[in-house]
Amino acid sequence: MPEMPEVQGLVDFLDERLDGLAVESLELASFSVLKTFDPPPQALAGAPVDGVHRHGKFIDVDCDGIHLVVHLARAGWIRWSDELPRTVLRPGKSPIALRVRLVDGSGFDVTEAGTKKSLAAYLVRDVQDVPGIARLGPDPLAEDFTRDVFAALLAGRTTQIKGVLRDQSLIAGVGNAYSDEVLHVARLSPFAKAASLTDEQVHTLYAALRSTLSDAVAAASGKPAKELKDAKRAGMRVHGRTGEACPECGDVVREVSFADRSLQYCATCQTGGTPLADRRTSKFLR
Repeated sequence: MPEMPEVQGLVDFLDERLDGLAVESLELASFSVLKTFDPPPQALAGAPVDGVHRHGKFIDVDCDGIHLVVHLARAGWIRWSDELPRTVLRPGKSPIALRVRLVDGSGFDVTEAGTKKSLAAYLVRDVQDVPGIARLGPDPLAEDFTRDVFAALLAGRTTQIKGVLRDQSLIAGVGNAYSDEVLHVARLSPFAKAASLTDEQVHTLYAALRSTLSDAVAAASGKPAKELKDAKRAGMRVHGRTGEACPECGDVVREVSFADRSLQYCATCQTGGTPLADRRTSKFLR
């Protein structure tokens, strides 16, 4: 799933290429992907692109006050073309969900792999009309996201810290992958209770959150969209590296699996050397 650094990379990529251009058309290959009906897709025809922005994991293409907002969900992506084909999109015949065609012939497809479709697009005049954006918590790289703000967010929460980091209503943009990375850098168990962290652990976790995301955003900056996925995988310390050696201590990277996802961690670095039981009903190490 694309998370903040990759989404920011896509935003930067699109912002550079759409600068000074106008939309020729918005074409839908999947009518269910568009979650709004007013304004209609035809409203984008001829609209100049004023900029591309990020809200958490949402991509916002501002077209003269009408916003095309896309959430890539688990398997969505952006595919750019300097010269889009003139063929008509046929529903169900490709992974393309929608196509944005620009007046110079270039443009991009929003694609979604797999059969479980959860990608969503919205056309709105105010981005706060997108429910997911309206619910977003603060951006962890924003200047006003201070250590004190972070500490207040954790205070009194009995939720496991992994869940807090992934909760978009609490912190915007962090998902499964980067929460694994942040917790490894902070040397914390994914299942530690948020409210149980000491002041020193909160400080360490805050620093790890900011540095891990800043480094990942910097690594994504300037890369073409087609290279961002590989860059993300290459930069991971523990996420997606089950069975490999921890880059810090050399212990094996372990995994806890769930119904629809998994997490990776290092027992030596994060849980005092005790492996976490790999079943949902276990009493996990705190």
